[in-house]
Amino acid sequence: MRLTKYIVISAAILMLSTSVFSQMKQTTTLTEKEASHFASLALKCVNRELPNKPEHVLNSAADVQSPKALHPAFYGCYDWHSSVHGHWMLVRLLKTFEKLPEGSQIRKALNANLTPENLKVEAQYITQPNRQSFERTYGWAWLLKLGEELHSWDDTDGDAWSEALQPLVDVIVKSYKNFLPKQTYPIRTGVHPNTAFGLAFALDYAKVIGDREFEALLAERSKNYFGNDANYPGAWEPGGEDFFSAAFMEADLMRRVLKPAEFAAWFHRFLPGVATGNPASLLKPAIVTDRTDPKLVHLDGLNLSRAWCMRSIAAALPASDPVRKALSNAADAHAAAALAHVASGDYAGEHWLASFAIFLLTADVK
Repeated sequence: MRLTKYIVISAAILMLSTSVFSQMKQTTTLTEKEASHFASLALKCVNRELPNKPEHVLNSAADVQSPKALHPAFYGCYDWHSSVHGHWMLVRLLKTFEKLPEGSQIRKALNANLTPENLKVEAQYITQPNRQSFERTYGWAWLLKLGEELHSWDDTDGDAWSEALQPLVDVIVKSYKNFLPKQTYPIRTGVHPNTAFGLAFALDYAKVIGDREFEALLAERSKNYFGNDANYPGAWEPGGEDFFSAAFMEADLMRRVLKPAEFAAWFHRFLPGVATGNPASLLKPAIVTDRTDPKLVHLDGLNLSRAWCMRSIAAALPASDPVRKALSNAADAHAAAALAHVASGDYAGEHWLASFAIFLLTADVK
Protein backbone atom coordinates (compact mmCIF):
# COMPACT_ATOMS: atom_id res chain seq x y z
CA MET A 1 0.00 0.00 0.00
CA ARG A 2 1.31 3.45 -0.91
CA LEU A 3 1.90 5.52 2.20
CA THR A 4 1.41 9.25 2.19
CA LYS A 5 4.27 11.70 2.70
CA TYR A 6 3.57 13.21 6.05
CA ILE A 7 5.06 13.96 9.39
CA VAL A 8 5.11 10.83 11.54
CA ILE A 9 6.13 9.73 14.97
CA SER A 10 9.79 9.37 15.94
CA ALA A 11 11.26 6.36 17.65
CA ALA A 12 11.47 8.14 21.00
CA ILE A 13 8.23 6.73 22.46
CA LEU A 14 7.53 5.72 26.01
CA MET A 15 5.60 2.42 26.20
CA LEU A 16 3.51 3.16 29.28
CA SER A 17 -0.16 4.14 28.94
CA THR A 18 0.78 7.74 29.82
CA SER A 19 3.31 7.92 26.99
CA VAL A 20 3.50 10.77 24.50
CA PHE A 21 4.88 10.97 21.04
CA SER A 22 7.54 13.48 22.03
CA GLN A 23 9.46 14.07 18.81
CA MET A 24 8.49 14.35 15.16
CA LYS A 25 10.35 14.01 11.89
CA GLN A 26 9.62 14.29 8.18
CA THR A 27 9.60 10.96 6.39
CA THR A 28 7.94 9.26 3.45
CA THR A 29 6.78 6.17 5.30
CA LEU A 30 5.07 4.98 8.42
CA THR A 31 7.57 2.55 9.89
CA GLU A 32 6.67 -0.77 11.44
CA LYS A 33 7.95 0.43 14.81
CA GLU A 34 5.71 3.46 14.69
CA ALA A 35 2.74 1.38 13.52
CA SER A 36 3.35 -0.95 16.44
CA HIS A 37 2.79 1.86 18.92
CA PHE A 38 -0.39 2.97 17.17
CA ALA A 39 -1.62 -0.63 17.35
CA SER A 40 -0.97 -0.72 21.07
CA LEU A 41 -3.43 2.15 21.60
CA ALA A 42 -6.27 0.27 19.89
CA LEU A 43 -5.39 -2.99 21.61
CA LYS A 44 -5.75 -1.25 24.97
CA CYS A 45 -9.38 -0.40 24.25
CA VAL A 46 -11.10 -2.80 21.82
CA ASN A 47 -11.76 -5.17 24.74
CA ARG A 48 -12.14 -2.47 27.40
CA GLU A 49 -15.81 -2.22 28.28
CA LEU A 50 -15.67 0.66 30.77
CA PRO A 51 -15.88 3.62 30.84
CA ASN A 52 -18.55 3.51 28.18
CA LYS A 53 -20.90 6.06 26.64
CA PRO A 54 -23.76 4.10 25.04
CA GLU A 55 -26.14 5.58 22.51
CA HIS A 56 -29.00 3.38 23.58
CA VAL A 57 -32.78 3.66 23.32
CA LEU A 58 -34.56 1.58 25.94
CA ASN A 59 -37.63 -0.11 24.50
CA SER A 60 -38.33 -2.04 27.70
CA ALA A 61 -36.80 -2.83 31.07
CA ALA A 62 -35.13 -5.83 29.47
CA ASP A 63 -32.94 -3.42 27.49
CA VAL A 64 -31.09 -2.35 30.64
CA GLN A 65 -27.95 -4.35 29.92
CA SER A 66 -24.20 -3.94 29.97
CA PRO A 67 -22.40 -2.52 26.92
CA LYS A 68 -20.91 -5.93 26.10
CA ALA A 69 -24.31 -7.61 26.24
CA LEU A 70 -25.79 -5.02 23.92
CA HIS A 71 -22.79 -4.89 21.56
CA PRO A 72 -20.73 -8.07 21.86
CA ALA A 73 -18.50 -7.09 18.91
CA PHE A 74 -18.14 -3.34 19.41
CA TYR A 75 -18.41 -2.75 23.15
CA GLY A 76 -14.89 -1.37 23.72
CA CYS A 77 -13.17 1.96 23.15
CA TYR A 78 -15.70 4.06 25.08
CA ASP A 79 -18.42 4.10 22.40
CA TRP A 80 -19.65 2.01 19.47
CA HIS A 81 -18.23 4.07 16.62
CA SER A 82 -14.80 4.35 18.23
CA SER A 83 -14.74 0.59 18.66
CA VAL A 84 -15.63 0.13 15.00
CA HIS A 85 -12.88 2.38 13.72
CA GLY A 86 -10.46 0.87 16.22
CA HIS A 87 -11.14 -2.49 14.58
CA TRP A 88 -10.70 -0.88 11.16
CA MET A 89 -7.32 0.52 12.22
CA LEU A 90 -6.09 -2.86 13.44
CA VAL A 91 -7.06 -4.48 10.13
CA ARG A 92 -5.36 -1.67 8.17
CA LEU A 93 -2.16 -2.12 10.17
CA LEU A 94 -2.17 -5.89 9.68
CA LYS A 95 -2.58 -5.40 5.94
CA THR A 96 0.17 -2.80 5.79
CA PHE A 97 2.71 -4.59 8.01
CA GLU A 98 2.46 -8.37 7.70
CA LYS A 99 5.09 -8.93 10.39
CA LEU A 100 3.79 -6.40 12.88
CA PRO A 101 4.91 -7.53 16.38
CA GLU A 102 1.36 -7.13 17.65
CA GLY A 103 -0.02 -9.22 14.80
CA SER A 104 -0.93 -12.24 16.91
CA GLN A 105 -2.56 -10.04 19.56
CA ILE A 106 -4.56 -8.25 16.90
CA ARG A 107 -5.77 -11.49 15.36
CA LYS A 108 -6.72 -12.85 18.76
CA ALA A 109 -8.72 -9.72 19.60
CA LEU A 110 -10.49 -9.65 16.25
CA ASN A 111 -11.21 -13.38 16.35
CA ALA A 112 -12.87 -12.87 19.72
CA ASN A 113 -14.98 -9.89 18.64
CA LEU A 114 -15.79 -10.41 14.96
CA THR A 115 -17.64 -13.71 15.26
CA PRO A 116 -20.82 -14.55 13.35
CA GLU A 117 -22.73 -14.78 16.62
CA ASN A 118 -21.57 -11.39 17.89
CA LEU A 119 -22.20 -9.63 14.62
CA LYS A 120 -25.66 -11.16 14.30
CA VAL A 121 -26.52 -9.50 17.63
CA GLU A 122 -25.11 -6.20 16.34
CA ALA A 123 -27.25 -6.39 13.20
CA GLN A 124 -30.36 -7.27 15.18
CA TYR A 125 -29.78 -4.35 17.54
CA ILE A 126 -29.96 -1.78 14.75
CA THR A 127 -33.15 -3.25 13.32
CA GLN A 128 -35.07 -2.96 16.60
CA PRO A 129 -37.79 -0.30 17.00
CA ASN A 130 -36.69 3.27 17.74
CA ARG A 131 -33.10 2.62 16.68
CA GLN A 132 -33.20 3.68 13.04
CA SER A 133 -30.97 6.68 13.81
CA PHE A 134 -28.42 4.71 15.84
CA GLU A 135 -24.93 5.95 14.83
CA ARG A 136 -26.32 7.73 11.78
CA THR A 137 -24.18 8.36 9.81
CA TYR A 138 -20.74 8.48 11.50
CA GLY A 139 -20.82 4.95 12.88
CA TRP A 140 -22.45 3.72 9.68
CA ALA A 141 -19.61 5.19 7.63
CA TRP A 142 -16.86 3.60 9.72
CA LEU A 143 -18.63 0.23 9.64
CA LEU A 144 -18.62 0.36 5.85
CA LYS A 145 -14.95 1.40 5.92
CA LEU A 146 -14.24 -1.73 7.97
CA GLY A 147 -16.26 -3.81 5.49
CA GLU A 148 -14.33 -2.27 2.58
CA GLU A 149 -11.00 -2.96 4.27
CA LEU A 150 -11.81 -6.61 4.83
CA HIS A 151 -13.32 -7.10 1.37
CA SER A 152 -10.11 -5.95 -0.31
CA TRP A 153 -7.76 -8.18 1.73
CA ASP A 154 -6.53 -11.61 0.70
CA ASP A 155 -6.19 -13.21 4.13
CA THR A 156 -7.78 -16.30 5.71
CA ASP A 157 -8.77 -14.54 8.92
CA GLY A 158 -9.81 -11.47 6.98
CA ASP A 159 -12.11 -13.56 4.80
CA ALA A 160 -13.75 -15.06 7.88
CA TRP A 161 -14.21 -11.65 9.51
CA SER A 162 -15.59 -10.21 6.27
CA GLU A 163 -18.14 -13.00 5.99
CA ALA A 164 -19.17 -12.58 9.63
CA LEU A 165 -19.49 -8.81 9.21
CA GLN A 166 -21.65 -9.01 6.08
CA PRO A 167 -25.07 -9.17 7.80
CA LEU A 168 -24.26 -5.96 9.67
CA VAL A 169 -22.89 -4.35 6.49
CA ASP A 170 -26.13 -5.26 4.73
CA VAL A 171 -28.17 -3.62 7.48
CA ILE A 172 -26.11 -0.44 7.24
CA VAL A 173 -26.35 -0.26 3.45
CA LYS A 174 -30.10 -0.75 3.66
CA SER A 175 -30.25 1.98 6.31
CA TYR A 176 -28.46 4.40 3.98
CA LYS A 177 -30.76 3.50 1.10
CA ASN A 178 -33.85 4.01 3.26
CA PHE A 179 -32.69 7.24 4.87
CA LEU A 180 -31.01 9.29 2.15
CA PRO A 181 -34.07 9.76 -0.09
CA LYS A 182 -35.86 11.19 2.97
CA GLN A 183 -33.05 13.50 4.08
CA THR A 184 -33.99 16.78 2.44
CA TYR A 185 -31.18 18.86 3.93
CA PRO A 186 -27.55 17.97 4.70
CA ILE A 187 -26.20 18.23 8.22
CA ARG A 188 -23.29 20.67 8.18
CA THR A 189 -21.70 20.01 11.53
CA GLY A 190 -18.16 19.36 12.70
CA VAL A 191 -19.11 16.27 14.68
CA HIS A 192 -20.72 12.85 14.20
CA PRO A 193 -23.85 13.55 12.10
CA ASN A 194 -21.85 15.32 9.34
CA THR A 195 -23.56 14.31 6.10
CA ALA A 196 -20.54 14.78 3.83
CA PHE A 197 -18.39 12.38 5.85
CA GLY A 198 -21.12 9.75 5.91
CA LEU A 199 -21.48 9.99 2.13
CA ALA A 200 -17.74 10.00 1.43
CA PHE A 201 -16.89 6.76 3.23
CA ALA A 202 -20.03 5.10 1.92
CA LEU A 203 -18.96 6.05 -1.62
CA ASP A 204 -15.55 4.49 -1.06
CA TYR A 205 -17.27 1.29 0.03
CA ALA A 206 -19.72 1.23 -2.88
CA LYS A 207 -16.94 1.71 -5.44
CA VAL A 208 -14.74 -1.04 -3.99
CA ILE A 209 -17.62 -3.48 -3.62
CA GLY A 210 -19.03 -2.61 -7.02
CA ASP A 211 -22.51 -1.69 -5.80
CA ARG A 212 -23.39 0.66 -8.67
CA GLU A 213 -26.93 1.30 -7.47
CA PHE A 214 -25.68 2.42 -4.07
CA GLU A 215 -22.90 4.48 -5.65
CA ALA A 216 -25.38 6.26 -7.91
CA LEU A 217 -27.64 7.12 -4.96
CA LEU A 218 -24.71 8.51 -2.96
CA ALA A 219 -23.44 10.58 -5.89
CA GLU A 220 -26.91 11.95 -6.59
CA ARG A 221 -27.47 12.98 -2.99
CA SER A 222 -24.00 14.54 -2.78
CA LYS A 223 -24.66 16.73 -5.81
CA ASN A 224 -28.14 17.57 -4.57
CA TYR A 225 -26.90 18.66 -1.15
CA PHE A 226 -23.67 20.43 -2.09
CA GLY A 227 -23.43 20.98 -5.84
CA ASN A 228 -24.56 24.64 -5.77
CA ASP A 229 -22.58 25.74 -2.72
CA ALA A 230 -20.49 28.88 -3.12
CA ASN A 231 -18.65 31.35 -0.87
CA TYR A 232 -18.76 28.99 2.09
CA PRO A 233 -18.30 30.82 5.44
CA GLY A 234 -15.10 29.00 6.34
CA ALA A 235 -14.10 31.79 8.71
CA TRP A 236 -16.74 30.47 11.10
CA GLU A 237 -14.62 27.37 11.66
CA PRO A 238 -13.52 25.79 13.86
CA GLY A 239 -16.30 25.18 16.31
CA GLY A 240 -15.31 24.53 19.90
CA GLU A 241 -15.72 20.74 19.77
CA ASP A 242 -15.22 19.96 16.08
CA PHE A 243 -13.32 16.92 14.86
CA PHE A 244 -14.34 17.58 11.26
CA SER A 245 -14.16 20.68 9.12
CA ALA A 246 -17.59 20.97 7.51
CA ALA A 247 -15.96 22.91 4.66
CA PHE A 248 -13.13 20.53 3.87
CA MET A 249 -15.19 17.40 4.47
CA GLU A 250 -17.71 18.65 1.91
CA ALA A 251 -14.93 19.40 -0.58
CA ASP A 252 -13.36 16.00 0.03
CA LEU A 253 -16.71 14.45 -0.83
CA MET A 254 -17.23 16.51 -3.96
CA ARG A 255 -13.85 15.61 -5.44
CA ARG A 256 -15.12 12.01 -5.32
CA VAL A 257 -18.27 12.72 -7.33
CA LEU A 258 -17.28 15.45 -9.80
CA LYS A 259 -14.99 15.16 -12.80
CA PRO A 260 -11.62 16.92 -12.27
CA ALA A 261 -12.44 20.05 -14.26
CA GLU A 262 -15.88 20.28 -12.65
CA PHE A 263 -14.38 19.87 -9.20
CA ALA A 264 -11.75 22.58 -9.75
CA ALA A 265 -14.44 25.06 -10.83
CA TRP A 266 -16.70 24.03 -7.94
CA PHE A 267 -13.90 24.38 -5.35
CA HIS A 268 -12.94 27.88 -6.48
CA ARG A 269 -16.56 28.96 -6.12
CA PHE A 270 -16.86 27.21 -2.79
CA LEU A 271 -13.70 28.58 -1.09
CA PRO A 272 -12.42 31.34 -3.37
CA GLY A 273 -9.74 32.71 -1.02
CA VAL A 274 -7.67 29.62 -0.21
CA ALA A 275 -4.82 30.39 -2.62
CA THR A 276 -4.17 33.64 -0.75
CA GLY A 277 -4.45 32.05 2.69
CA ASN A 278 -8.05 32.88 3.44
CA PRO A 279 -9.91 32.25 5.58
CA ALA A 280 -6.94 32.00 7.94
CA SER A 281 -8.88 30.14 10.63
CA LEU A 282 -9.60 27.33 8.17
CA LEU A 283 -5.95 26.90 7.22
CA LYS A 284 -4.39 27.27 10.66
CA PRO A 285 -4.30 24.30 13.09
CA ALA A 286 -6.79 24.43 15.92
CA ILE A 287 -5.53 24.98 19.45
CA VAL A 288 -6.20 22.26 22.05
CA THR A 289 -6.12 23.52 25.63
CA ASP A 290 -7.11 20.40 27.59
CA ARG A 291 -6.56 16.86 26.29
CA THR A 292 -8.33 15.34 29.29
CA ASP A 293 -11.61 16.96 28.21
CA PRO A 294 -13.51 14.60 25.87
CA LYS A 295 -14.93 17.49 23.83
CA LEU A 296 -11.92 19.81 23.66
CA VAL A 297 -9.65 16.97 22.56
CA HIS A 298 -11.90 16.67 19.50
CA LEU A 299 -9.77 19.48 18.06
CA ASP A 300 -6.80 17.12 17.75
CA GLY A 301 -9.03 15.00 15.56
CA LEU A 302 -10.00 18.10 13.60
CA ASN A 303 -6.37 18.76 12.79
CA LEU A 304 -5.92 15.17 11.60
CA SER A 305 -9.08 15.06 9.48
CA ARG A 306 -8.40 18.49 8.00
CA ALA A 307 -4.96 17.23 6.99
CA TRP A 308 -6.30 14.17 5.16
CA CYS A 309 -8.99 16.24 3.45
CA MET A 310 -6.60 18.96 2.33
CA ARG A 311 -4.15 16.41 0.95
CA SER A 312 -6.86 14.70 -1.07
CA ILE A 313 -8.41 17.94 -2.28
CA ALA A 314 -5.01 19.26 -3.40
CA ALA A 315 -4.33 16.06 -5.34
CA ALA A 316 -7.63 16.44 -7.19
CA LEU A 317 -6.81 19.94 -8.45
CA PRO A 318 -4.73 20.77 -11.55
CA ALA A 319 -0.96 20.74 -11.01
CA SER A 320 -0.75 24.45 -11.82
CA ASP A 321 -3.46 25.48 -9.37
CA PRO A 322 -1.94 27.67 -6.60
CA VAL A 323 -4.49 26.22 -4.16
CA ARG A 324 -2.49 22.97 -4.19
CA LYS A 325 0.51 24.54 -2.47
CA ALA A 326 -1.62 26.39 0.06
CA LEU A 327 -3.47 23.22 1.01
CA SER A 328 -0.35 21.06 1.09
CA ASN A 329 1.44 23.48 3.40
CA ALA A 330 -1.60 23.74 5.66
CA ALA A 331 -1.95 19.96 5.72
CA ASP A 332 1.65 19.56 6.86
CA ALA A 333 1.08 22.10 9.65
CA HIS A 334 -2.09 20.37 10.80
CA ALA A 335 -0.44 16.95 10.81
CA ALA A 336 2.50 18.23 12.84
CA ALA A 337 0.16 19.87 15.34
CA ALA A 338 -1.84 16.70 15.98
CA LEU A 339 0.39 13.65 15.51
CA ALA A 340 2.53 14.55 18.51
CA HIS A 341 -0.53 14.23 20.75
CA VAL A 342 -2.20 11.02 19.58
CA ALA A 343 -0.81 9.22 22.66
CA SER A 344 -1.58 11.87 25.25
CA GLY A 345 -1.80 9.48 28.17
CA ASP A 346 -5.50 10.25 28.64
CA TYR A 347 -8.29 7.93 27.48
CA ALA A 348 -10.38 10.88 26.30
CA GLY A 349 -8.28 11.07 23.16
CA GLU A 350 -6.35 7.83 23.10
CA HIS A 351 -9.42 5.67 22.51
CA TRP A 352 -9.99 7.15 19.03
CA LEU A 353 -7.28 9.50 17.75
CA ALA A 354 -4.98 6.72 16.54
CA SER A 355 -7.59 5.70 13.96
CA PHE A 356 -7.65 9.22 12.55
CA ALA A 357 -3.85 9.27 12.48
CA ILE A 358 -3.61 5.97 10.63
CA PHE A 359 -6.21 7.06 8.11
CA LEU A 360 -4.18 10.20 7.47
CA LEU A 361 -0.88 8.35 7.16
CA THR A 362 -2.04 5.43 5.02
CA ALA A 363 -5.04 6.65 3.01
CA ASP A 364 -4.98 6.25 -0.75
CA VAL A 365 -6.80 8.97 -2.63
CA LYS A 366 -9.89 7.49 -4.33
